[in-house]
Amino acid sequence: MLSSLSIRDVVLIGRLDLSFHDGLCVLTGETGAGKSILLDALGLALGVRAEARLVRHGAQQAAVTASFDLPEDHEACRLLTEHGLELENGELLLRRVLTTDGRSRAFINDQPVSVSLLRDVGNHLVEIHGQFDNQKLLNPGAHRGLLDAFGSYRGLLSEVAGTFATWRVRAEEKARMEADIEAARQDEEYLRHAVDELAALAPEPGEESKLAEQRSLMMNAEDLMSAMNEAISELAQTKGADEKLQKAARALGRVAEKAEGRLDGVITALDRAINEAAEASNLLERVSADLSLDPMELERAEERLFALRALARKHSVQVDDLSALQARMVAQLAAIEDGGAELARLTREEAAAKAVYALKSAELTTARKDAATGLDKVVSTELEALKLGRAEFVTDITPTGEDGWTEQGADRVAFLVATNPGAPAGPLAKIASGGEMARFMLALKVVLAEADPVAAMVFDEVDAGVGGAVASAVGERLATLAKTSQVMVVTHSPQVAAKGAWHLRVSKADAPSDNGSDPQVLTSVDPLDDAERKEEIARMLAGSQVTEEARAAADSLLAGAI
Repeated sequence: MLSSLSIRDVVLIGRLDLSFHDGLCVLTGETGAGKSILLDALGLALGVRAEARLVRHGAQQAAVTASFDLPEDHEACRLLTEHGLELENGELLLRRVLTTDGRSRAFINDQPVSVSLLRDVGNHLVEIHGQFDNQKLLNPGAHRGLLDAFGSYRGLLSEVAGTFATWRVRAEEKARMEADIEAARQDEEYLRHAVDELAALAPEPGEESKLAEQRSLMMNAEDLMSAMNEAISELAQTKGADEKLQKAARALGRVAEKAEGRLDGVITALDRAINEAAEASNLLERVSADLSLDPMELERAEERLFALRALARKHSVQVDDLSALQARMVAQLAAIEDGGAELARLTREEAAAKAVYALKSAELTTARKDAATGLDKVVSTELEALKLGRAEFVTDITPTGEDGWTEQGADRVAFLVATNPGAPAGPLAKIASGGEMARFMLALKVVLAEADPVAAMVFDEVDAGVGGAVASAVGERLATLAKTSQVMVVTHSPQVAAKGAWHLRVSKADAPSDNGSDPQVLTSVDPLDDAERKEEIARMLAGSQVTEEARAAADSLLAGAI
């Protein structure tokens, strides 16, 4: 709920701090006292479009701060979390500063934010009926949700949303398959040529590095062969390394016993060297036998390596990816040949899912029409009590067509009214006058109180042009709304004022100017006790001269409101 409102330098308000409570709050005062200024100020804090004229004459800027106490699960809290803002002990502060050049700054919990975010948050907190046309009840985009909440068929709504999601998945799968097949058909000739070219070359993963290594080896084969032959010759010739090692080992072997083990390690090392030399000779001979000096073989290796690299450049892939590319292209060609059957399957599944959705959305349409009949009936009952009995309220339900199908069904919903018998029904915002609109809003809010809960509501001009029993009916409905939401009403009706749980009086008075010049007129707001409240209602009944009869009538109204 709105817990406090702090206003600085807004039109005729210099400095004003108000506290608010649960229940119905009535604001009264003589015409021109400044009641609308309070709504202007509250609108500033809620993100309503600002005008430089709202800055008090002589001041540099105007500032308004609205404080709200909210539960953690309030819709505004979700919006704050999405933008990295959090409540502090359940308190939310909305602040707006407006300068004389018409520029404004917005803050939420003292953090600077955009005015659009301030307005989005404000729309979840307060509805002002009768002055601003931004409330949800005037927005046709919100009417379907309000009707659904009134109708209480959540299970059916969930089923429709589920069948819609299934249908869209099947439709997207079908569309992707159609796109793949179409793209493949357009490229079929190219694909077949490319697959044939790849099949002829038959690339293998890792082949490039093997060919490059083989080519490098064959290009240096002559130098390698010469060096290896020389090494083999040195190892094999008389008095080569092997013969000298053996002689050294035999010489030491003859005296090994006399050395008492000191030569054992040397002899072992020589034996190892003899074996390694023999192994090296054998390896050299095998490598020499495997090393090709055939220039034709080198040419063939180079041609294949160059062909692989050229084909990889052609397809903008790495050489090692050519085999995978070939597999993909083969799969694309297979899709052209086999895609018809797969597409037929997906088409059947999509059609079946669509039929299920259409069936469920038709059930939802029927449920909505039943709920609309009930809504129209109870709203009409409320309108009659509010002296709008000649008006007709119609919940219009029209099919959207397949292009408009959504997870909420296949209907457009709009609340329409006709204020005179026989007149065509139209949107509430365009048909009703200011006073009529406020009473239409009141009737709808009473009926949709549970379906469309809001932290606080403000009604302005809701009693315009009515009195007596109708005004009393307006007050009763405001009091009923105040049992579940915080409600404030700006009123000229004593019958409405008497229904309030608490009472604020708005008045104007001369006050010293800031610079010592002529006095200035400022608006003040005072909470009234029981005696003051009685006197204010008597003034509303009698005018400037309050009589004892007016005071007695005020007593009667207040007693009837208990």
